[in-house]
Amino acid sequence: MASLKEVLAAQIPEIQSEIRTLVKEHGDKVVSEVTLKQIYGGMRGVKGLVCDTSMVDPIDGLIIRGIPLAEVTDRYAEEIFYCLCTGEHPEGDDVEAFRADFAARAELPGLVIDVLKALPKSAHPMAMFITGIAAMEDISFFRKSYDEGMTRDKMWEAALEDSLTLLAKLPALASAVYRIKYDKGDLIAPDPSLNWGANFAHMLGNDDPDFYDLMRLYMVLHCDHEGGNVSAFTAHVVGSALSDPYYAVAAGLSGLAGPLHGLANQECLKFIHGIVERYDGAPTEEQMKDYAWEVLNSGRVVPGYGHAVLRATDPRFTAFHAFGEDHFPDDPVFKTVSTAFKVIPDVLKEHGKAANPYPNVDAGSGALLYYYGITEMEFYTVFFSVSRAMGLLSQLILSRAMWEPITRPKSHTTDWYKDFAAGE
Repeated sequence: MASLKEVLAAQIPEIQSEIRTLVKEHGDKVVSEVTLKQIYGGMRGVKGLVCDTSMVDPIDGLIIRGIPLAEVTDRYAEEIFYCLCTGEHPEGDDVEAFRADFAARAELPGLVIDVLKALPKSAHPMAMFITGIAAMEDISFFRKSYDEGMTRDKMWEAALEDSLTLLAKLPALASAVYRIKYDKGDLIAPDPSLNWGANFAHMLGNDDPDFYDLMRLYMVLHCDHEGGNVSAFTAHVVGSALSDPYYAVAAGLSGLAGPLHGLANQECLKFIHGIVERYDGAPTEEQMKDYAWEVLNSGRVVPGYGHAVLRATDPRFTAFHAFGEDHFPDDPVFKTVSTAFKVIPDVLKEHGKAANPYPNVDAGSGALLYYYGITEMEFYTVFFSVSRAMGLLSQLILSRAMWEPITRPKSHTTDWYKDFAAGE
C-alpha cells in the first residue's frame, strides 16, 4: 500500500529530470507570440503557463490527467484529488487509507469558529470563507518549516502536508459559514465514517442519501479547470512567492468570488427562477423560445450558455442534468432547466452571435442545490470553492515539486506600447 506522499516521492525525481531535459534541449523554442490586442484583452490565448493537472478540450471538456471528466463522475472527490496530484487513481485499501487521513484532519480549529462568529451578519459567505482560510494559516506546516530553514527539495512535502490539512477542513469551514451566517443552529461535527462530499452534506444539516451523492458529484465536477482561470492563476502567482497554501488558496478564491468567475451559478438560477415566476411553473418549449428571444432582443445575454473554451455541451452540465433526471425530473425549476437546454441552443444559433450556444456547468448546478433546500444563492460560490480548492492545491504541490520560480512577467506603460506600435 502506497500513500499519496510515497507515490509523489517516487514520481517527482522523474518529473524534475524531464523538465530539466526539456528546457536544456528546447529552452529557446518560441511557444507563443503576443499581440497588443492580447495584452489589452486579458492575455487571452497566450500560452505562458504549465498545468499538468488538467486541460480543457473544446469538445470533450475537462480532461483530468488524460482522462475525460465524464469517465470519473462515479469516483469520490478524495480519489480525484489523488489523481490530480499523481495521474493515478488509488485502489482498494489505498482509497480507504486516504479517506481516513482526510477524516482525521477534518475538525475545524476553535479559533476559526470564533473568527467567523465575530464577523458582521452582513458579511458575504465568500468573505467569511476566505477569512476562515486565512485564520487557519496559523497552523501552516509550510510556513513553520520555511522559517526553520526548509530546503528547496522539501518544499513540495510541506505544501502537500498543508494541502491535505486545508482540503480536509474546508467542508467543516464551509458548513460553519452556512450555519452561522443563516442561523441554522449549532455547528455539526464531522462524521469520520463518511466520505469528503457526504461529510460536507452532513455538516450542512442534510442527511438525505441523495444529497450525499449530489455533494460527492458536485465536488468531483468542479475540481479543476486548467491553470489560466482567475482563481488558479492567482493562487499560482501567490504560491510562486513561496507563500504557504493557506495564503495562496485564500487569494485564489478571492478571485473566484468575482461575478465574472465563480458567481455565475447563482445568476443562472436567478434567470431560471424568473422564468418559473413568469409562467407560474415550468414553461412550454414555445414559451421558453419566446422568452429567450425577448432576452436577446433587449440586449441581454442568456446566463449559463457559452464558454470561453468549450464548443459543445459542457460534460459537467450533462452529469448534473442526468442527476436531476434520475432524482426529480418533475420539479418545476429543474424542468425549466431541461426545457431551456432543449430550446436555447437553437435560439442562440439563429441569433448568430454566440460562439458556443451550448450550456456550461453553471446552467444546471444551482437548480440541484435549490431542490435540496440550499436556497441561499449567495452561498453557491462557497460550494464551488470547496471543490475548486482541489485544483488550486494540486497545482501548487506540483509547482513546488518542479521548483518553479516566482512568476514575474514584464510590464510596460501605454506610452511605451504606443511608441512600439509606431515603430519608434
